[in-house]
Amino acid sequence: MGGSAGRRRGGIARRGLMLVLSSPSGAGKTTLSRKLIESDPALMLSVSVTTRPPRPGEIDGRDYHFIDSARFDAMVARGDLLEWARVFDHWYGTPRAPAAAALAAGRDVLFDIDWQGTQQLREKARSDLASIFVLPPSMQELEKRLRSRAQDPEDVIRRRMRKATEEMSHWAEYDYVVLNTDIAQAFADVRAILAAERLKRERQPGLSAFVRELQGKM
Repeated sequence: MGGSAGRRRGGIARRGLMLVLSSPSGAGKTTLSRKLIESDPALMLSVSVTTRPPRPGEIDGRDYHFIDSARFDAMVARGDLLEWARVFDHWYGTPRAPAAAALAAGRDVLFDIDWQGTQQLREKARSDLASIFVLPPSMQELEKRLRSRAQDPEDVIRRRMRKATEEMSHWAEYDYVVLNTDIAQAFADVRAILAAERLKRERQPGLSAFVRELQGKM
């Protein structure tokens, strides 16, 4: 996508960053995403569209944009989605326009998506992407977390556990892997990754001009 130079840190222009968080259901990516957004006003959450019904407590426009299959198909046909994938009998996708506008302004965008969507983003915007895969400490703990949510029937929990094995096989496709044994430590790890990615030389196109200015004042 190629975010242009926008937001400035210490007077240096930098490009927007696409930060991806992926994990098996229940491993913590949604909790980490919410904590990141709450703690970092410079980060915008990309709200996905989905054809699945809302879960208890979910709010349309905050957690997802809940739409029907016809509207989803129309968005795909128009090229309105950056990526899309079918997960557990429902479709999920990332609206293109909000993310593109944020990146063009040099703002960072957080994506809470699965490995399929991450692959599509990597093909389209590798230089603007930093990806993190979140692992649970054990399969037993993952099942415990899924059951503690009390949102899914037994057959869905079993499907999610089977799906988790497949999803975790893609860990090596990510730039970083965070083990979520403790949510506070996992959050600290993710924040450290974001800070380092923001400081990468190639994401600060204003550095050359800044250094020339420094040299000129010697």
